[in-house]
Formats: sequence, C-alpha cells, structure tokens
Amino acid sequence: MNSIIREETERESMNVIVVGLGSMGRRRIRLIKRYDGTMNITGVDPDEKRRRQTEEMYSISTYENIENALNNGNADCFFVSSSPLSHADITYECLKAGGHVFSELNLVTDRYDENIALADKRGVVLFLSSTQLYRDELLYISKRIHGMKDTCNYMYHVGQYLPDWHPWENYKDYFVGKKRTNACREIMAVEFPWLVETFGPVKNVYVQTSKNSDLDIDYNDNYIISVEHENGHKGVFVLDILCRISVRSLEVFSENMYLRWSGTPESLYEYQVSSGEMKQIILYDQIDKLKEYNETIIENDYYSEIEEFFGAVKGDAVPRYSFEKDRAILGLIDEIESKD
Repeated sequence: MNSIIREETERESMNVIVVGLGSMGRRRIRLIKRYDGTMNITGVDPDEKRRRQTEEMYSISTYENIENALNNGNADCFFVSSSPLSHADITYECLKAGGHVFSELNLVTDRYDENIALADKRGVVLFLSSTQLYRDELLYISKRIHGMKDTCNYMYHVGQYLPDWHPWENYKDYFVGKKRTNACREIMAVEFPWLVETFGPVKNVYVQTSKNSDLDIDYNDNYIISVEHENGHKGVFVLDILCRISVRSLEVFSENMYLRWSGTPESLYEYQVSSGEMKQIILYDQIDKLKEYNETIIENDYYSEIEEFFGAVKGDAVPRYSFEKDRAILGLIDEIESKD
C-alpha cells in the first residue's frame, strides 16, 4: 500500500527548471520550495560558479543549458530568471519544449507576438512577473482609489544609488549597465503596471530628464514625470539612480482622502477625517524578509505571484498581468525615453 501511495505522489510531483541562477533565480527556487516541497527543481546557468553555489544552497541538480537539463528529465514548468535581453529566446525554447513559462520582467518586447502565439498553440501558461501588483500596501491603495468618487493626485519618488543595487558586482557587468535595459527603465517597468492599475490608463506624460551623476553610464540617471490619467487622476513620478539613500515615498491625496507610504510594510498610514488623526494600516500577519535586502524588499509579494502562477497552471487562477499588458507599459516607457 505504501508503495502505491509513493508512486502516485512521484507521478504528481511537478518538474520545474529555473533558468538563470543569479539572485532572482535563487529567490525563485527558495520560494518554489516553500510553496511545494515535493516539486523537482533543476537549475540552468552557463556560469559554473553559480551552478555550484546553487547546488550547495538548495541540494538540486544544475546544468549548463536547457538542452542538457531536458536530456536528464522532462519539465512541466520553466522560470526564466536570466538577464532581460535573453528572455525572448529562452522563453521560446521553453515553450517549444511544451512547458508553462514564468518570466521575470523583460524590459523589451522582443518576440512577444511569436511567444504569445506559441503559448496559445501549445495550450500552456505564459506568465509575466509584475511583483508590485501583489504588494499588499499597493493593493490596499488601489482598492481605496477604485472605491472613491474623488479625483486624486499623487507624488511618488523611487530612488537608489546604482552601485548599491548589487553591491557584490559592478553595475557595468549586468543588464542595468546597458542602455536598452537601463536601470531607470527597470524602475519604470516595475512601477508603471501598478500605477496604471490603480489610477487608470495614461493620457499624457510630461518629462524632465538629465544625467546629473558621474556614474559610468550612457543614459540619463533621473526623471521627473508628470502623469495625466484618462479618468482625471494626476501624479508626479520621480525616479532616479543617484539618490544615496534608498527611497520609496508615496503620497496620495484628494479632498476626502490622504494616504502615505514609505515603502515598508509598517509605513502605510491613512488620514481619518472623522478623528483628524493618521491611522497606521496593518496588512500583514507575517512579514517574510531576508536581512541582506533593503528594508522595502520583502518576500511576500514574490511568493504571491509564484502562487498565482501555479494556480494558473492548475486552472484555478487568472494571471493579473500579461505580455499584452506589458506591451502597452513598455510602449509608454519608450515614449518617456523618447522625450530625452
């Protein structure tokens, strides 16, 4: 009897290949294991040092490329956590192998039509990460905005000194050093999906931008973007990669509402009109955080989107973001960058 149960369990265990074993790939492995410890996870990365490190940390098998990984077993799902410009071709290879695909942010629309069509043909899930859409504080703010009749304004500043993004490597050695996938573009790709979801489609943007730092980059390091939404909401979005202190600061206000958030789970406050006091909004039963990351980065939202991906694979969930939505967001970012 025990043998039958064991064989049934092994048959149902999902095989997952994580492509790219940098910090994000290792985060995905860690959270997949937490989601379901029975999943068979394999890692892929051309860098031997990363493979050895991942094997030691998570006791999984790793391979130099996807072909070698597939030669040693099939895959139900793939997580594409490599550098953004490699995503398109890797995603296509994974879809050709018949697996569901979870992709990190792409920053460019290479092969979007092709990969969307192939996923549809194969009948598999093509899932795109947009972690801020799963952040509890931003979900609360979005719900408040959608439930109000007022037109509101917002001021939002996101900044962090570029060399501090990955202290363990030179910023010129990974994708943020390239103009096409530059660091300011990544900030916009992270933030605009939730801004659009919360305040509505963008009607107009007015842009001020420049390079103010001595950073060794060939793109601008700060933007001040005045955003006009179709429904009348307006905002100022300031982003930079030169602020020496990591900043995420949001204020949303109208005649009947004021919200303030400083990027951490404990920092969401709402003004109570009836009492004239600021009330702290507590949304988390437990905060999952790693000490090596900035205080604004928690694991809860990364876990939630993994949970939604596997829910979509099982047919129990509909992804809240998509390649089609991302195409529109990247088009908006292209427009902003064109105003340089």
